[in-house]
Amino acid sequence: MKTSIIKNNKFSLLLILLVVLSSSCEDRIELLPEDDPVNEVVFSNRALALGAVTGMYNRAQQDDVLNGTLQFSSEWQADNVDFIGTFTTFAEIRDYATLSANTSIFGMWDDNYEVIGAANLVIDNVPLVPDESFTDQERIQAVAEARFLRALVYLNISTVFGQPLQVEDGANNLSVPLVTTSELGIELPRATLGQVYDFVETELLDIIPDLAPNTRILANPGAARALLARLYLYQERWSEAANFANDVINDPFYSLAADYTFYDSPDSPEHIFTLINDAVNGQDSGQGFSGLSNPVPEGRGDVPFSQNLLDAYAEEPGDLRFVNLNQTGAGAEGADRIFTNKFPDGVNNSDDAPVMRVTEMYLTRAEANFRGSLSIGATPLEDINTLRDRAGLPDLTTVDLDIILNERRKELAFEGQRRMDLLRNNLSLRRTGQPNEAASAPGADKTIYPIPQGIRDLSPFLDQNPGY
Repeated sequence: MKTSIIKNNKFSLLLILLVVLSSSCEDRIELLPEDDPVNEVVFSNRALALGAVTGMYNRAQQDDVLNGTLQFSSEWQADNVDFIGTFTTFAEIRDYATLSANTSIFGMWDDNYEVIGAANLVIDNVPLVPDESFTDQERIQAVAEARFLRALVYLNISTVFGQPLQVEDGANNLSVPLVTTSELGIELPRATLGQVYDFVETELLDIIPDLAPNTRILANPGAARALLARLYLYQERWSEAANFANDVINDPFYSLAADYTFYDSPDSPEHIFTLINDAVNGQDSGQGFSGLSNPVPEGRGDVPFSQNLLDAYAEEPGDLRFVNLNQTGAGAEGADRIFTNKFPDGVNNSDDAPVMRVTEMYLTRAEANFRGSLSIGATPLEDINTLRDRAGLPDLTTVDLDIILNERRKELAFEGQRRMDLLRNNLSLRRTGQPNEAASAPGADKTIYPIPQGIRDLSPFLDQNPGY
């Protein structure tokens, strides 16, 4: 039986919610200052301070953060998924007609900065807790976990609110504000992408020794290394991406699962970092992984496979990544469609969030080795054939970049990776014949999201993205 990361300490969680939500309802970027009375209560002893750490993970479980909305919106903006639901704000993203007043995008910004704010509170206050029973090691680990979540969120939102490194001004592209303190009244402009990447890298390298190993449901050293491998892949730092991916692959705590039943098995060695959901704590609105991806009536029936993705699987019949992970049922429009079965609980929305798994590291190592003319840990061909073996497909004799990216697509479909894989390789988000192909070209205005108008009304110094 899986256990929830959210403990049943209602008093503690109530205090955490007060801390996170009692800032002005008009401006949630600004959280409680360090001398706020409620803040003093929450960080007055060891138990409540550790409750604040739990509350931080709770905020990360929001659909807009790590539980599906942000991930799926990037999938239907690309070529993997059709959005056929009734949410007009989601349809705008699908149709490349997004407005700066889009409330779903406001929610993504707002909820991710809630996690950043909760992490900042932990980072700033845990070292100051006046409780001698709170050991130095416990404090160091709590702060390291907060710094990991903050780095993860910053890397995620940097991919959607600014252009990637490979287009326009590269590292000088405007990204998101780097809020690294819980103090109020600090007006920060948008950082550049290079500044965000430097921050994420420095944070992750610094905290690896402080994180507790041998866990999959909390921030851990393997997760920090895996996130660094992802960052270095985005930056085209091939040897570093391959080396960090190789480090994770060689960690005996992780290994490829024998089959594809690992998605809701948090103890599976496939997982590097996963968020544990259940019917009470987890996906919170039916707009996450489970609610959107299950057919009616169990789910909303909003995000079936695109025909283009179905065609990609059909090129090699018998691919277990499709055969074992699809279901047919009524879509939101009424007709039967094919949906993923990676998140089958459309009733309780209790499926776990696959934040990072070891398969991604094999794909990262393969691509980085191929593009860097390297063979760190294995050859690209060996890594790709390892994954194809599990999928029930014959070995290849050669690989190229198109094959590697196609394997990434088929392995990581519905997990929020496809959009960035296309943009960082200077490829359009839509394939020939799909709607809005021209609008999906790398560097096009609507391939990234606007800075929400509600945020700019409060912080007009935040420059808007072109086209909004």
